[in-house]
Amino acid sequence: MPRSLLYDVLQPVAAVIAVFLVLVLVTGVWPPMVAIESGSMDPHMQRGDMVVVTATDRFSGSGADAAGVVTTDDDGDYRRFVGDGDVIIYEAPNRGTPIIHRARFRVEAGENWYDRANRSYLPVTADSCDELRNCPAPYDGYVTKGDANDHYDQAKGIAPVVKHEWIRAKAGLRLPCVGWVRLVVEGSATLDDVGCP
Repeated sequence: MPRSLLYDVLQPVAAVIAVFLVLVLVTGVWPPMVAIESGSMDPHMQRGDMVVVTATDRFSGSGADAAGVVTTDDDGDYRRFVGDGDVIIYEAPNRGTPIIHRARFRVEAGENWYDRANRSYLPVTADSCDELRNCPAPYDGYVTKGDANDHYDQAKGIAPVVKHEWIRAKAGLRLPCVGWVRLVVEGSATLDDVGCP
């Protein structure tokens, strides 16, 4: 292989690796990006988007807790993805893939969080804590909700109360349509699914 051809091939590869390493250093997590697999965060994150994520202790708002998470209830001036509070990426037990939803409020073990909940995010049949899954809270954690979903994750059984240890990262920056590459390569989507505005 001629030397100039080798240089032409290695130069862009080296640039991509350098950018990726800088991303890891800045974000503090591995991998520094996630692909959006569902429409639960529409319209702020759409299926096929790639999202750059950061460690929970980086780029936190003034209302952040010791874990670095700002919930919707914490600080009305701190906004991420057109909404109050952080969008967190967490791994719930018995789920195949991580969930990326907004942290709505923090709960303590034994807390009747029905009294604090926004009633419009609860099933219409729920008149008390006893009628909700994960209520009272079995341990300290977070109640979460996808922006496009009708109910809290914990009210419908999508996930239990989210323990801090389950949080992998916080969403930082959306890259529209870039995630389709990953979804198609890993088999979560087909070329027929790909669609970008």
